[in-house]
Amino acid sequence: MQIAIVGGGAAGFFGAIACARANPQNEISIFERGSQFLSKVRISGGGRCNVTNICSDPKLLIQHYPRGGRALISPFHQFSSNDVVAWFQSRGIRLKTEPDGRVFPVTDSSATIIECLLNEARGAGVRLFARRGVDRVTKADDETFQLTLTTMETIHCHRLMLATGGARSVTGARIAASLGHTILPPVPSLFSLHIATPWTRTLPGVSIADVELSVSNAKLRERGPLLITHHGLSGPVVLRLSAWGARLLHDLHHHFTLRIDWLPNLNQQEIRDRFQSLRGTNPNRSVTSSPFSALPARLWEQLTLAARIKPDTRWTNLARNETRTLIELLKQTELEVNGQSLNKDEFVTCGGVSLREVDFTTMESRITPHLYFAGELLDLDGLTGGFNFQAAWTTGWIAGHAMAGCRPPFPP
Repeated sequence: MQIAIVGGGAAGFFGAIACARANPQNEISIFERGSQFLSKVRISGGGRCNVTNICSDPKLLIQHYPRGGRALISPFHQFSSNDVVAWFQSRGIRLKTEPDGRVFPVTDSSATIIECLLNEARGAGVRLFARRGVDRVTKADDETFQLTLTTMETIHCHRLMLATGGARSVTGARIAASLGHTILPPVPSLFSLHIATPWTRTLPGVSIADVELSVSNAKLRERGPLLITHHGLSGPVVLRLSAWGARLLHDLHHHFTLRIDWLPNLNQQEIRDRFQSLRGTNPNRSVTSSPFSALPARLWEQLTLAARIKPDTRWTNLARNETRTLIELLKQTELEVNGQSLNKDEFVTCGGVSLREVDFTTMESRITPHLYFAGELLDLDGLTGGFNFQAAWTTGWIAGHAMAGCRPPFPP
């Protein structure tokens, strides 16, 4: 049986390998439009390749997917993050788990993962075609697809898997639509925020371990580490906010008011009490030069200046209205967002093929028989931390076995 896979990324390779190992009699080909296979694997995690996340309980794992979590719970029972780790380790790849749960090769090099996948695919007899994308697909008959390649060649296959990735590759979505599928418009899912407020531009590189972000007039709130950049705000809390609010923020054209609680562990009265204590213990010390709580000194200085507190103001002379203004800034600084920048290492989008049109027990289309999907071409996306690769491995593994004409075995 002829099986064609469109897209030479993580999902495409995993599907091809699973299919070839499940039934060596099939002839399996991967068609990649670009000059390199596994290009996203190459740059992920800053070139280290965040293979997966150690979170293996499907009920907990799906909580890291702003879109597609419910559909993925059954697939994750079939092939979890533990199974991904076991799969690579059984092929001689040593992995390590970092404190935040992210899993990397011990070499800290994506080349380790790329070499493993390439060797496994070639060893399984998968045919690899770079610079040979698929421009068009039609149904030749009930059992066969006709593929028109970028080289103007025409080939036929009995099973077809689309694994072209997210919005940066429109070809997969166009082919899926031509075969009857609904495509939800893709929008960026992981991005940093541009901030025009002048005082934030003086703080590039400043990081805060725990803040809470919210969007005015929206039920969107996230908490975690924040990084101030030359252009605005980034870090894990911003990426989570952008992921969960991807469509909402897109509809706002990425222009909105962001609220920051710099001290989410303290309420206003607790901050006021601590200020009073400082008046007693350090009455003659400058407010601006007395970093408060765990806030970085440079950030504290800018917040006091934003509260119109003069640099020579001492704790004993801090006026009541200045105290009130500073506390309000600490608990609810408002910054105007005027754009976004994609996270280069995790260029993820939401949108894609409607999940209602795919059978997640096999990853086969409910619209077009013998058509399969895997990875980010589907309307599913995860938070940063290895979750998008996990979805790619899982959906590719299931689709590969289904295309081979067999039920997936116990993994790996």
